[in-house]
Amino acid sequence: MTVRVLIITFLCLVSSWAEDKPNVIFILADDLGYHELGSFGQKKIKTPHLDKLREQGMKFTDTYSGNAVCAPSRCTLLTGMHPGHAWIRNNGEVKPEGQRPIPEEQVTIAELFKAAGYTTGAFGKWGLGFPGSEGDPLNQGFDRFYGYNCQRHAHSYYPSYLWDNDKTVKLNNNPPVPGHAGLPKGADDTDPRSYNIFKGQDYASDRINEQVLEFVKENKDKPFFLYYPTLIPHVALHVPDEELKQYHDLNWNDPPFTRRSKQNYGYTPHFTPKAAYAAMITRMDRYIGNVMNLLEELKIADNTIVIFTSDNGTTHLKYEVDYEFFNSVGEFRGLKGSLYEGGIRVPMIAKWSEKIKAGSECNRRIGFEDILPTLADAAGIGGIPDNIDGISFFDSLLGKQQSERPFLYREFSGYGGQVAAWMGKWKAVRQKLHKNKNAPIELYNLEQDLSEKNDLASKYPEVVDEFKKLMKKEHIPSEIFKFPALDK
Repeated sequence: MTVRVLIITFLCLVSSWAEDKPNVIFILADDLGYHELGSFGQKKIKTPHLDKLREQGMKFTDTYSGNAVCAPSRCTLLTGMHPGHAWIRNNGEVKPEGQRPIPEEQVTIAELFKAAGYTTGAFGKWGLGFPGSEGDPLNQGFDRFYGYNCQRHAHSYYPSYLWDNDKTVKLNNNPPVPGHAGLPKGADDTDPRSYNIFKGQDYASDRINEQVLEFVKENKDKPFFLYYPTLIPHVALHVPDEELKQYHDLNWNDPPFTRRSKQNYGYTPHFTPKAAYAAMITRMDRYIGNVMNLLEELKIADNTIVIFTSDNGTTHLKYEVDYEFFNSVGEFRGLKGSLYEGGIRVPMIAKWSEKIKAGSECNRRIGFEDILPTLADAAGIGGIPDNIDGISFFDSLLGKQQSERPFLYREFSGYGGQVAAWMGKWKAVRQKLHKNKNAPIELYNLEQDLSEKNDLASKYPEVVDEFKKLMKKEHIPSEIFKFPALDK
């Protein structure tokens, strides 16, 4: 055990907390848009289990993911540090497998729970440190890991293997289905049989859900912290045929995604992409239903906190995912990769039968950095680092009045270079900073303009000045993730 973990353990042990500690399950969808659940306005995709979760718990209308793409969003979630301070600020591969690691000295939410006596498990997609590195989930507070270490490996739902702690386990996919491939030369893209090469036998998400259920069963008599970062609905469009049927029967206008001509960029082709996307989300919903039903069977549902959200907005790959057809981000501007609302405002639901009022709603602005201190408060855990940016919304969970978050800050060096901040009704955005280090601030009144159409910067220069000061104050340069426009 490292000195860091020993210190955290001591602080947790001396803190006062109830004997009957709640279990915690945090479920993170991948690229799920704000309006892609029935309880958030979706009309075409069936999500009955998540809709039931919303009926039993609290809906959060103003939740912001840690960033606009996978790895930096998850880093903010797990460390409580916003993107101007967090270690991981963009995606970045480490060959042959994995991403840049969170350093050993970073304190994660899993380490806090483990030090407080919880059994900790992560199941799904990691993306914050290659196997065996200091960022490996087993070195960041998790007792158990099963799934994909590398987010690129996770582009295929039919791979040849997954990670089981520090070893690989083979899947029955021979050959494995690549995450990026096109139709063979000469294949008839109007024949559904041409797409059979992108179907496997052993669906990785099924395996992962099975392991989630086993973890819950094994730890039903002691407190556990379960982090479940599902792959779904991140492309490629891979889903078992039995899940597709209900959407095929709807006879949508659903032309194939072929990766040819104007569709030449993307993951793997699919004969009915709309049906596939909807079916993937419904499959995810089924997995979550499996977890919720098991909690009831084991009679531990009432003292288990369940939170569901997404790591960023809907993918921008129009020909694979028809976000207009599904109204995925609704009135919001932007998609995955953007710091406009559609790329970073996400659905969130929380259930805790003993504490959270069923059918309630919270409109307080919340960021992923707030999850760590909130769940620590809920579990009565001490030892939270002093330097985190998160602010606990535990009172809001309980339905109590809580003061507004003073500000929220996001920066993202990808997709042209962007920075955004929120204060009260105002939101400020700077775009394309790699091309123009002096790109102006755009200013929007979100109370009147959720679509971010009317730039009010020229009318409110004093508000713009406040945001300029805030953006300068909240950015600390990174040696790895350089951002010249902000580092100056």
